[in-house]
Amino acid sequence: MDSLTQFVLGAAVSTVCLGKKIGRRKAALVGGVLGTMPDLDVFLPFDDPIDSFVYHRGWTHSIFVHALAAPVIGEGLVRLFKGLRDHRWLTYAAVYLCLVTHAMIDAITVYGTRIFWPVYPDPVGIGSMFIIDPFYSLPILAMVIWALFRSGWSQRFGRVLTTVLALTTAYMGVSMVLQAHMETRAQSVFADAGLVPERVFAIAAPFNIVLWKVIGLEEGRYHNLYLSLLDGEQTAKIYTHARNPGLVACLADAPAFQKLDWFSRGYYRAELDGGKVVVSDLRMGLTPGYAFRFAIGEWNGETIRPIPPLRDTASRGAEPGDFEWLGDRLIGIPSVRAAEAVSARPETNPTQWAQAPVSCGIS
Repeated sequence: MDSLTQFVLGAAVSTVCLGKKIGRRKAALVGGVLGTMPDLDVFLPFDDPIDSFVYHRGWTHSIFVHALAAPVIGEGLVRLFKGLRDHRWLTYAAVYLCLVTHAMIDAITVYGTRIFWPVYPDPVGIGSMFIIDPFYSLPILAMVIWALFRSGWSQRFGRVLTTVLALTTAYMGVSMVLQAHMETRAQSVFADAGLVPERVFAIAAPFNIVLWKVIGLEEGRYHNLYLSLLDGEQTAKIYTHARNPGLVACLADAPAFQKLDWFSRGYYRAELDGGKVVVSDLRMGLTPGYAFRFAIGEWNGETIRPIPPLRDTASRGAEPGDFEWLGDRLIGIPSVRAAEAVSARPETNPTQWAQAPVSCGIS
């Protein structure tokens, strides 16, 4: 999740564990730093933009690495703060919880986190919460501000903080229940339209768990569906787009494509943009403004050849009318997303979406 949420969650966890021993202000500051430490992997050198994308939230987010780091960091805290010298194991546990909760709330987002590396090397990305969710973050932020302005401990503060952490954790649990509900509901909507996607994936829309983007994936096309908990009986609008598998058929053996296919779990589309084959991760962003787009091939008019990967940032922002549309859909008002309706195609005749491979150049 976002850096502020990581900081305040670490601060809150540390304050619960260590606030009585060193004061809640010191405990909050220590926990805030610990809560951001796993993201220091952004400073690690990577070979290319795709590596920096797929290997972020890597081994520094592993709960097994955290178990090894906790005694080392914890021992430093024991030596630094007198109030912790008789509470070595509690300090170790607090450090571990600050680190591991960072990885856990990252894994609840769609980006993916290699939380079980190296036992299970693939990223876990549940997608039931958006990377920024004020309903989760703001209550914890309020408690951390309260802690920073008062150094001493009080039973009232401890009870309120524990309650806030319990409620925000329950909110995460509710998000996963809603995600399963939206996937089931989407399958019914697709079936009513005569569609049978190979896979269906519901992802929380920006800043809330009321509105959901659902992707129905097929070999040659994908369907976007936006469902709100506040929807009435109206028929949901389905937006269908090409995945263009023929554009990446020549690049199937290229490391860049293999990494994107692996990381996105197959939720990608290819397009030809200015003579470049650009692959987008369908899970992050809204068509056509996906957050992660990479040019990995080049079309010379006859063949497609792999190229060193380049980050494509040409289409990442919100489209005109998106915020009004988002507000309407959030409260269940039927609304067509104009930016997506322009490029959407009819849902019938699925065979015409499986583009034949073009001629492949020598890599």
